[in-house]
Amino acid sequence: MRASDRHDRRLTELRLRFPAISGWDAPEIVLKDLKMTEFVTLDAFDHRLIDRVRRNNLEPARVTAEAVGLSESAVLRRLRRLRADGVIVADVAMINPDRVEPRIVLHVMVEMNTQDRKVMNAFQAAMRASPEVQGCWDVTGPTDYLVTVSVRSMADYEAFGIREMTPEKGVRSYQSMIVIREVVGFDPARSVLSR
Repeated sequence: MRASDRHDRRLTELRLRFPAISGWDAPEIVLKDLKMTEFVTLDAFDHRLIDRVRRNNLEPARVTAEAVGLSESAVLRRLRRLRADGVIVADVAMINPDRVEPRIVLHVMVEMNTQDRKVMNAFQAAMRASPEVQGCWDVTGPTDYLVTVSVRSMADYEAFGIREMTPEKGVRSYQSMIVIREVVGFDPARSVLSR
C-alpha cells in the first residue's frame, strides 16, 4: 500500500494496537467512522476544581477558592471554561433511592444478533429513551451491552424486556442479574481522574 493510500485510510479508520500484550504481533482493532475525542488540557488547579465539584457542586465559590488556592473570580472563570469545553457536562443531584421508594435494580447483559451499525445505533437510542435505564455501556467480551435497569416491580421489568429486548430490535439474548444489596454505589468522589 502506498503512503498516500495509508494516509487516506487513516482519515476514516482508527487503529489501536496493544503492544503490551505481545509486542508487534498484538491484536489490531479497527474502528471505522468514529470521531477522535479532543482532550482538554487541564492543569493542577483544574484537577483540584474537578475533584471539589465532583464531591459537592453546591459548594460556595469562596470555599472552593480557599481550598484550591485560587481567587473566587478565578474559580468561577475556570468552572465556566470547564463547562464550555465539555469537561463538566452536567450538574446533577444524587438521590438516595432508599429514601424515595422501593426499587428493583438489575444489571442486564445483552447479546446482539448482528453488529450492523444501524441496528446498534437504534438499540442505543432505545436505551437512551427508556425511563427504566439508568445506564448503558457498549462493552467487550461475550456480551455487547451492559444495561442497568431500575423498576418498581418484576412485572415492570417484564414489560421492559418485552418492549426492548426483542429479536426485532436486534437482541439475540439477555441475562439479568438482580442486585441484592449495594456494596459500593456510584460515587464520583472515587474517580481517579483528578489524582
